[in-house]
Amino acid sequence: MISVDDALAKLFALVAPLPAETVTLRAAAGRVLSRDISARRDQPPFAASAMDGYAIKAADYAQGTHLQVIGESAAGHGWHGTLSAGQAVRIFTGAPLPDGANHVVIQENVQRDGENITITDTTDQGANIRPAGGDFRIGDQITAPRLLTPADIALLAAMNIAQVPVTRKPVVAIIATGDELVQPGDTPGPDQIIASNSYGLAALITAQGGTARLLPIARDTIPSLEQAFTLAQDADLIITIGGASVGDHDLVGQVAASLGMDRSFYKIAMRPGKPLMAGKLGRSAMIGLPGNPVSAMVCGHVFVLPVLRKMLGLGTAVAATQNARLTHDTQANGPRAHYMRARYDAQGVTIFDRQDSSLLSILAQANCLALRPPHDPAQPAGDMVQIIPL
Repeated sequence: MISVDDALAKLFALVAPLPAETVTLRAAAGRVLSRDISARRDQPPFAASAMDGYAIKAADYAQGTHLQVIGESAAGHGWHGTLSAGQAVRIFTGAPLPDGANHVVIQENVQRDGENITITDTTDQGANIRPAGGDFRIGDQITAPRLLTPADIALLAAMNIAQVPVTRKPVVAIIATGDELVQPGDTPGPDQIIASNSYGLAALITAQGGTARLLPIARDTIPSLEQAFTLAQDADLIITIGGASVGDHDLVGQVAASLGMDRSFYKIAMRPGKPLMAGKLGRSAMIGLPGNPVSAMVCGHVFVLPVLRKMLGLGTAVAATQNARLTHDTQANGPRAHYMRARYDAQGVTIFDRQDSSLLSILAQANCLALRPPHDPAQPAGDMVQIIPL
């Protein structure tokens, strides 16, 4: 068995960032920017009013000053004359500042009478002007790699970027294996269960920015597994679920080897998820996950998502952890790292009593995994542990 850290290092060595493609701005949200993007315009492109009021010369900003209103500047419809001393231009938020003006007096501090105004209050000390280029200028960059958020999309739009270079989404083929499995909605036989792992992993992969392909369930026969691998051969990553152990019906490793898989490792010193294997099969990286539902999902968080992030160009960051205070005493841990389902709230982290790797209902209640290192001693309530938010 190898450690979790060693397994991650070997997994990262199996993959590389995928090529770039260009998508429309509308399709770029949640994608990973693949190269730096430069602004194509200044924002704002002109000095603009930050308030509704009157554009004036700063020298005229004094209580009791009388000014003549000679025009109006609105958003999209600027006033294009030149302002002189003793004059004002009615102006609205976002409108271009007229030539000659360098102050906006807010409308609440003005009394208007026809085409004349009187400044009634000068306690507002701001100029109320947004300078040209105050947000960004031509050539300012959004640097890659970057997972594009809604705020980034708004920024790209303001920069006048309509086409965005992004890393291609990894295509992940998911092969559930086992004679005991049927698809959700089917009627299972007396000795069968519903295939749940593949759907949970597909959701995990999709949320991370990959494209999940659910292949037909592979039965516990060599021909069925060979057919499944053939269907998956154009994927960037192949994930098998189940059949990776050493039982008489665990044929995934045998079939993968017969098809030319270059195995990187098999078995990890962790709970749950010990019988995990990985390697290279043709152009595809391959991860063979254990069949127990919780084991498969935990390994999805700990191993599959970091691999996807590297393929998306986001580097080799492992699952993010944070420290949390235990709400209760814990027993000593054994020789394998233990990723325990737990619940984190304002009081701290509570590790569930039931940790069997078949209990999906406990996983659904958990919002984190509490990480217990190998041979971690018993810890009292109040001690700190590392958690992986889910």
